[in-house]
Amino acid sequence: MHGRAEALRDLALLLALALVPGGCAGPDAGGQGEAATTVATPGADTFASGDDPARWVDPFIGTGGHGHTYPGAVRPFGMVQLSPDTRLTGWDGCSGYHFSDRVIYGFSHTHLSGTGASDLGDVLLMPTTGDGIPLDNGHGRPDGEGYKSRFRKQEERAEPGYYRVLLDDPGVEVELTSTPRVGVHRYRYPSGKPRNLVLDLVHRDEVLDASIQVVSSTEVRGERRSRHWARDQRLFFAMRFSAPLVGHGVSVDGETAAPERGYGLEHRSKKCKAWFRFGKGEAPLVVRVGLSATSVEGAVRNLEAECPDQGFDEVRRDARAAWNRELSKVTVAGTTEARLRTFTTALYHCMVAPCLFSDVDGRYRGMDGEVHESRGHDVYTVFSLWDTFRTLHPLLAIIDRERSEDFLRTFAAMYEDGGRLPVWELWGNETDCMIGHHAIPVIADCLAKGIGVDDLALYRTLTAAAVHSMELDQRGQAAYKRYGYIPSQLEPESVSKTLEYAYDDWCVAWLRRDPDEIEARLARAMAWHHLFDPDTGFLRAREQGGFKEPFDPREVNSDFTEANCWQYSFFVPHDVGGLIEAHGGDAGFVRALDALFEAPVATTGRNQADITGLIGQYAHGNEPSHHVAWLYPYAGEAWKSQRRVRQILDELYTDRPDGLCGNEDCGQMSAWYVCSALGFYPVCPGFEMRYVLGAPLFPAATIRLEDGSEVVIRAPGAARDHAYVRSVTVDGEPWSGVTLGHGLFKKDTEISVTLADEPTSFGHDKDDRPLQVPWRVVVPAPLVVAPGRVFGDRIEVALRSLEDGAALRWCLDRDLDDDGARPYVEPIVLDRSAVLHVQAVRADGKKSPVVDARFWKLPHDWKLSLKHLPAPYYSAGLREALIDGRRGTTEWRRGYWQGFRDDLEAVVDLGREQRVARVACRFLHDQRSWILPPRDLVVGLSRDGEHWTELEALRPDVDPMVEELSVVELGRAVDDVPARYVRLRARNFGRLPEGHVSAGQRAWLFADELTIEAR
Repeated sequence: MHGRAEALRDLALLLALALVPGGCAGPDAGGQGEAATTVATPGADTFASGDDPARWVDPFIGTGGHGHTYPGAVRPFGMVQLSPDTRLTGWDGCSGYHFSDRVIYGFSHTHLSGTGASDLGDVLLMPTTGDGIPLDNGHGRPDGEGYKSRFRKQEERAEPGYYRVLLDDPGVEVELTSTPRVGVHRYRYPSGKPRNLVLDLVHRDEVLDASIQVVSSTEVRGERRSRHWARDQRLFFAMRFSAPLVGHGVSVDGETAAPERGYGLEHRSKKCKAWFRFGKGEAPLVVRVGLSATSVEGAVRNLEAECPDQGFDEVRRDARAAWNRELSKVTVAGTTEARLRTFTTALYHCMVAPCLFSDVDGRYRGMDGEVHESRGHDVYTVFSLWDTFRTLHPLLAIIDRERSEDFLRTFAAMYEDGGRLPVWELWGNETDCMIGHHAIPVIADCLAKGIGVDDLALYRTLTAAAVHSMELDQRGQAAYKRYGYIPSQLEPESVSKTLEYAYDDWCVAWLRRDPDEIEARLARAMAWHHLFDPDTGFLRAREQGGFKEPFDPREVNSDFTEANCWQYSFFVPHDVGGLIEAHGGDAGFVRALDALFEAPVATTGRNQADITGLIGQYAHGNEPSHHVAWLYPYAGEAWKSQRRVRQILDELYTDRPDGLCGNEDCGQMSAWYVCSALGFYPVCPGFEMRYVLGAPLFPAATIRLEDGSEVVIRAPGAARDHAYVRSVTVDGEPWSGVTLGHGLFKKDTEISVTLADEPTSFGHDKDDRPLQVPWRVVVPAPLVVAPGRVFGDRIEVALRSLEDGAALRWCLDRDLDDDGARPYVEPIVLDRSAVLHVQAVRADGKKSPVVDARFWKLPHDWKLSLKHLPAPYYSAGLREALIDGRRGTTEWRRGYWQGFRDDLEAVVDLGREQRVARVACRFLHDQRSWILPPRDLVVGLSRDGEHWTELEALRPDVDPMVEELSVVELGRAVDDVPARYVRLRARNFGRLPEGHVSAGQRAWLFADELTIEAR
């Protein structure tokens, strides 16, 4: 039997990589398998992908609910995403379209698929009729005002590469299609009506600069420069009409666009719009729009190269053919219409991003903002890597190796042009909106699978880029390198960042292959040990040396990225064996997984729109949970994974518009479905090169590789909806184990899976499980245990080792060295402010990172009372946070600020009557996080706590729409007024103002240190 042997070979390869210079391509972990099983003939109610798989794609799936997809015309991985815009603001308007809407504002040429921000939406066109041509979209006003139009869902249609709708108000039929870099519109106007067209460059995100030039009666050129996630997005366009203009006008800075005579004048401003009029006629108007990120000339070249004079129908046919070529890479048979539609649409969504970014001549805009020329490969953009490294890129490494190599070359160019690997790159901009350096696992995964390994220069560049990116001192990395984990008081999202940097370091360890550094790199990769709480079984935030309190694993707070402790406590994909051991073995680990899926659904803490698709505390609607349902086989309970995966496939994906339980996230949500439905999943992308085997959803599936080989997966029991694996054969020979090596996906292979309708013992034996050897290269950081970190007269501090047998040593206010350190014997008593340094030491001399814990003695004996308590997850850890002497920075998520949804009313008892000279309080301004200073602050003084003298209100001098973060101090001199009590009333700003991305929602009020100068 084969399977276990291949796993051992893979492990041996990992160990050898630390010592062997040269290439890093993995072995063909193939194997022989069990006799092939004949697939049951599909019945009359079953369906197959066939020769035209595009017919099974429904682009409206994901446009409802919170999927954030768009239905418009796009080529596979194309630069153009030509789609209707129905929603201009709000969370569910991120793609510009929501299925529930009934008004269209126009058709723009760029869109994001399933993200959480409202970027792109560039170059909006909208046909109108009538003598007057409004240039305002009419948003927020009654129907009939502006150029917007109502539409009916029955008059709307979408398929790969094509979109069609009838606009009710002007009576215009709109059809859209595209080439990779050109959007093509066809408008059928009512007979005898004036034919008008609006061009709106103000539409969508904030415009930094724009231009419109009517070059001739049939051509318009221009530029749009804007910012949102992308801080400097530059887009150029060249637009050609099939009929000549009979009139046109350009509006600049809101001025009326009077009819212009002649051509060639360039109009430039932040607010550019135009109208075009064509003569009355029966023929449809066709508009072709070429895009470029480099220049207007680049847009012209793209237009002339890809769509010089083709008719609309020809472009549409080519788009359909292009989609069929891509979708034919993975086909399925013998299933229901609904499942086939869900699967094929998921595959479609795996192929719309990343997006082509280079022009036909190879020119592209680099991460430095300059124009460069690629070296014989396409350059791409829109790398949602925090999402897509998990499943999308491993899937593309199987079915699209050539494009995956272009991704690697794009990463190398981004490093050379911008100085580091991309985190979340968008249109040549680094947004830094997510965490980790997850280009690294994509690089490691591709190189291990033989993609790009023939180019030694590319390999060296990518390796240097990975090492450089992991050695930066930004976004918590300095603390990660110093402490072995990220303390929560030093960086927000500390648990998530620690775990994801650790995984990236694991990938770099095998990518680098340097025997002099591999142990140190693996020690960093084992950072989860510093966060594991053996008492609760969770990976918890560490604050000032201890575990952060109070603790609720359901709480959504600033220690996690779009998740909570439940969801991140299983993110150790590279050391599942070590995590099992920490849980006390297989049974304890299985209990922990069961508890996750069976926990109450409700979360606590702040509202997080991304946490959706909940089964217990498992959140399939967001990426940190995606590998978790596949972890049971590591502990010998493969059937439990098969049950949960089938539940997710059936309950959280459908063929309806709301058929995605969370954001699509540039293909990741759909890639999970594709891989899971085929019956395998990449739990640990990188040098592991293995997939956990599950129960296929379809009786037959075929993966067609670029070299003409085919991987055929047969599971006839799927026709009867059986969900449990009984046995597996590969190429007719029995297969041992619940993993498949990547080598099987590089050649002709037939995998046959016998399914059962009840759980089986498949994968239960130790030798059949996924192989991961725990790495014992780290001593866990010890714990500092105390009732708090701020105290009055004195405080008692205890120390605890997280590893049995390790000794502890400590010192105060200086470096921990052999001369100054003391062995820990009994609790430490502090009566002054101090910094405690602690380290654990194994018997073999191996040491843990040094833990720092700061203790503050209160500067006074004041007492504070609050009328309204802060939100518990923005409490700064204690009631006295406003008077504890600690001052926060603009990075409020570190935990020193208190956040209020109501007004702030605080009363300070000074303990005795004193002469008050000055009162002040600090507030935060971070409008992108909905945090605004108060409308005003009123200071009151009292000798008895009942009768108050209120001073004139103080008002902040800051524009609520300014994006720059700042600390605003409101304070005043009081002229030595005698008082024992000081009261502050800060009035919450209230609803976020018009123009804010979340206008109408209630603002947060964040306050920090309250200063009272008295004597």
